[in-house]
Amino acid sequence: MVSDQEILKVTDLYKKFPITKGALLKKEVGSVNAVNGINLTLNESETLGLVGESGCGKSTAGRAILRLLEPTSGKVEFEGTDITTLSRGEMVPMRSRMQMIFQDPFSSLNPRHTVGSIIGAPYEVQGIKPAGGVKNAVRETMERVGLNPEHFNRYPNEFSGGQRQRIGIARAVTLRPKFIVCDEPVSALDVSIQAQVINLLQDLQDEFGIAYLFVAHDLSVVRQISDRVAVMYLGHIVEQASRDDLYTHPYHPYTHALLSAVPVPDPKVEAQRERIVLRGDLPSPINLPSGCVFSTRCWQAQDKCHTDVPELQDMGNGHKVACHFPIMEFLGNSLIIGPDSGMTEQPDRVVPPPSEVLQSLQGGRATRPKGIDYAEGEEPI
Repeated sequence: MVSDQEILKVTDLYKKFPITKGALLKKEVGSVNAVNGINLTLNESETLGLVGESGCGKSTAGRAILRLLEPTSGKVEFEGTDITTLSRGEMVPMRSRMQMIFQDPFSSLNPRHTVGSIIGAPYEVQGIKPAGGVKNAVRETMERVGLNPEHFNRYPNEFSGGQRQRIGIARAVTLRPKFIVCDEPVSALDVSIQAQVINLLQDLQDEFGIAYLFVAHDLSVVRQISDRVAVMYLGHIVEQASRDDLYTHPYHPYTHALLSAVPVPDPKVEAQRERIVLRGDLPSPINLPSGCVFSTRCWQAQDKCHTDVPELQDMGNGHKVACHFPIMEFLGNSLIIGPDSGMTEQPDRVVPPPSEVLQSLQGGRATRPKGIDYAEGEEPI
C-alpha cells in the first residue's frame, strides 16, 4: 500500500556529458544534454514509471538519482538527506537503502563470481554480519526470489536470462532497501518471463515496502506495475499523472503518440484507434530545439512553441503537462490498458469513431492533422 510519506525528491536535476576535442590538451567544445532539469517525487512503497523512447535520458536520470553518474547540477533528497552533497565514503552506507536493478542480466553479473558471492557482496561491502551467517542469509534470499538455494556455488553462465535477472533482483534486495531504480528490468526477457519478474517485484514491494522508479519503454508493463507515470522526452518531463489518469486522459501530444503505438488485443477496439506516426527523427541532445523540445515533431506546434519553453502546469488531480496547447479532446488512443484484462472497463466513457474525432478537431472537416500519418486503410473518410 502506497504511503503518504515522501522518500525521494528530485529537484532541477541536470546531467550533461562534455564533448572534448584534442589528444593532449582536451578542450570542451560542447555537451550532450541527457537530463534537463527534471523534478520528481516518490513516496514509500510507491512505483513511479518513467517512460519514453530510446535516447530520451530516462536511464541516465535513474543512474544520476543514485549517483552512479554524478549529476551536473540539481538536488536529490533521499529520506530528507541531500545525497548530492555527500562524499564517496558517505555514500557507502546510503547504498544499503537505495539500490538498482540493471537492464542486461548478462552483463550486470561478474562471470568470475559465483551466485552466492554476488548476492552476498552487499554484506561484505557494508560490513554486516547477519544472524546465522552470510551463507544462510543468501540462501534465504535466493529462495525468496525463486532461485534454488542449492545453486549457491554455480556461476552466472549456468543460468537462463530470467534466472539471471532474479539473481540481480536478489542482490538488490539483500539488505532490504527502501528505494530501487529498475532500469528496464524485463526488456531483455520473454513475455512469459516478464510477467513472472513483474509479479516478483510487486510481491517484494508488498513484503518489504520498497519504492520503485521503474524505467521502461513498454507502456503495457508500466501500466501493470506503476502507481504514477512520468513521460520523458529529450531529457524533459513532459507529462506526469496517476496511472489511470494518464492512460485514459492524456494531454500531451507525445503521450498520445506513445499510447497509439501500443497494440490492443481486441479487433473492435483496435479498429477505433488512430495510429499517430511522428515525422522526423529525435533531435540531437547536443543541439536542443528552442522553445518546446517536442515542437519539431508536434502536429499542433505554433509559433509560440518554437520560442517559449512550456512549464509543467497542473491540470487537476496532480496531472501535470508541459504543453502550450494540450489536447483536451479524446483522440481514441488511450485505450492502452495493459495485460490485466480487468482494467479494460471504462464506465461513462464513450469512444467516438475516428472520423468524428477528426471532424471535431478540424472544425467539421475530416482532414488529416498536420504531422500525422495513418497506416494503409486506416485514414478516416
